[in-house]
Amino acid sequence: MEPRNHSGLPVFLLLGLSEKPEIQSVLFGLFLSLYLVTVFGNLLIILAVSSDSHLHTPMYFFLASLSFADICFTSTTVPKMLRNIQTQSQVITYAGCITQMYFFTVFGLLDNLLLTAMAYDRFVAVCHPLHYTVIMNPQLCAQLLILTWLISVLGALPESLSMLRLSFCAVIEIPHYFCELPEVLHLACSDTFINNVVLYIVTGVMGFFPLAGILFSYSRIVSSVLKISTVGGKYKAFSTCGSHLSVVSLFYGTCLGVYLSSTWTHASQRGVFASVLYTVVTPMMNTFIYSLRNRDMKRALRKLLCSILSSQ
Repeated sequence: MEPRNHSGLPVFLLLGLSEKPEIQSVLFGLFLSLYLVTVFGNLLIILAVSSDSHLHTPMYFFLASLSFADICFTSTTVPKMLRNIQTQSQVITYAGCITQMYFFTVFGLLDNLLLTAMAYDRFVAVCHPLHYTVIMNPQLCAQLLILTWLISVLGALPESLSMLRLSFCAVIEIPHYFCELPEVLHLACSDTFINNVVLYIVTGVMGFFPLAGILFSYSRIVSSVLKISTVGGKYKAFSTCGSHLSVVSLFYGTCLGVYLSSTWTHASQRGVFASVLYTVVTPMMNTFIYSLRNRDMKRALRKLLCSILSSQ
């Protein structure tokens, strides 16, 4: 029974993180807090970079772009979950589920590619400092940003469009808080071989090559840092690399772990928790790791907040 052929489209039910009524208010408060911190924290980064001329550099240009991508990435899942908890409804429409999967994939890919662009920027800054302004010119930065958006928008199409060929039962219960592609595939009534092949290809290509680029860039950075004579210079450089690689490891580790293991296993509490890490926690950490530990960003944020308070 194809969804596009029968009069009543299938109804998807998002079971959420827990079906226990007594903890729904706790989950609502927790995820609302995390979402607000993510949105306002990343929004402050964007405003600070835009308003401070000292931050009009490639590094902060990509950081502001990453902050925007993180806001959008989190907004594809958390608001719907909060609404379901508030209204005590688990329903998401067929069109809504497909749309959520598409935009979730778009902004997930965008995060991956922006992290790669940021790693390349740091590679040029550390390994080729004398040619940095020539290589990382505004035209190249704009081209890289356009390319990341283009790849993300087009790269998300195969997975989402291949879902339209599947048939589903009338009511589908998804043991998750959003329509994550692997979990929806498990619930299809028709053969999902083609979908799994597409999933593996897209996940492999869009996961492996950006990650390989990040690891290559940072291996060269570490090699250059080891040549620095001062201990303080080495510590500062390794601290910056460690922070970025921590976010990369958390995002890639949980995301790839969920997707690559999804073909054989259904959702579990561990898998759902991993999804929370890369969909909610990692975007929120962007605010702290890339801004609050950065002296120039803290100065720009203080300047922005002072101007906002003085204008009131």
